[in-house]
Amino acid sequence: MTTESISLERVGFPKIDAPRERPALDGDEYRRRMRLLLDAAGANAVVVYGDREHCANLVYCCGFDPRFEEALLVLTSSSASLIVGNEGLDYAKLLPVELEVILAPSLSLLGQSRSEGHTLVEALAMAGLKPHASVGIVGWKYFTSEEMPVSDPPLAVPSFVLVAVKAATHGGDVHDATPVVMGPETGLRASNSADELALFEWGAARASAAVARVIAAASPGTSEEEAVASAGYAGEPLTAHVMFASGSGLVGLRSPTERLLRDGDAVTTAIGYWGGLCSRAGVLASRNGGDAFERDLARPYWRAIASWYEAVGIGVRGGDIDAEIRSILNGGRIRPALNPGHLTGVDEWIHSPIRPESSDLLRSGMALQCDIIPVGGDPAWASNCEDTIALADDALRAELRRCHPAVWTRIEERKRFMRDTLGIRLRDDILPLSGTNAYFPPYWLSPDLAFVKA
Repeated sequence: MTTESISLERVGFPKIDAPRERPALDGDEYRRRMRLLLDAAGANAVVVYGDREHCANLVYCCGFDPRFEEALLVLTSSSASLIVGNEGLDYAKLLPVELEVILAPSLSLLGQSRSEGHTLVEALAMAGLKPHASVGIVGWKYFTSEEMPVSDPPLAVPSFVLVAVKAATHGGDVHDATPVVMGPETGLRASNSADELALFEWGAARASAAVARVIAAASPGTSEEEAVASAGYAGEPLTAHVMFASGSGLVGLRSPTERLLRDGDAVTTAIGYWGGLCSRAGVLASRNGGDAFERDLARPYWRAIASWYEAVGIGVRGGDIDAEIRSILNGGRIRPALNPGHLTGVDEWIHSPIRPESSDLLRSGMALQCDIIPVGGDPAWASNCEDTIALADDALRAELRRCHPAVWTRIEERKRFMRDTLGIRLRDDILPLSGTNAYFPPYWLSPDLAFVKA
């Protein structure tokens, strides 16, 4: 694709049909996941760790997200137990699957009573950990031998969990089972069912609608906080802090402040709900005839975005996508700050098959962020166009169409917009889950202007 094949046109914001009713997963789905995890871990038992910031693996396995405390899911061939602190005890009554719930007040916050329940070692034994058992531990990340050049890389769970597991098993064999869940190609969470994709679409579509409202509200003299207040947040579970930044040299990760927006500011915002994050960045201005920002950053950046959507697909190597996007951006003297795309879900970033020289193949069922953050340009400018897609083969698309017809209708409308209006050659196996996939208005005061392929 040449730069000259791209133009900025007054196409109008795409219709964002944000779903109201949130799909739900049933107990059978969670029981299936727990069986798969135990079988794949190659151990007598599996312990899955979770806390307020690292809840996604627990949510995936059993639908439980700790709100204040840590929690442990313990799986054996004959039992499934959830160990919680004081405040998790009542919250566990909302579980979508039947588990034995065990109170271990050591998981509670400081100062709370420890007079009832069991010690953590006792709770683990009650949950089925046997002396000398082999136990797979699922933490919130795992380490490669390159980054941890030691014979026994550490596990990404608090040390007290490992101490308690060792004590409950009398020194049993403990190994890291996190790659079974979070591996970038074959991890359990790398592939999603039709029901899970419908749930992700709920979050991704609502996040894109919220970002569209923020862009519409942003204007000179409005504060960052006032712009973000227009998002219409309704309590959706978040994957990240709500972000908004403005001004030259902005730091995109920061939260909104009382700073008043000024004409010509660089601006960025990001809102992520369970299922997908949406981000947009540009300048707070109206187009004035194709300035340096448009020529040197916005246009080559969207060229990479359009190329990403045309490059991804089932069976494509992640390393090939990475190389293509880096080559395109390098032609515009910019580069991606991080991986140009990654797996997403309940947590915003699970892992990424899209890495330099990665041989990981993109697979049916993957939920991916088109997440290309350009760096190296003028600090007075900003560009970002991040949204969520899924990959689905014929069988998965047929199941989604049959079981979630409203979701399928929205996906089909988005595909038509991307193909017919934006001119992107979208493969059939790509399912846009956001309401604004590839729609990039670089000038926030002209939000109906977006790049298209001629």
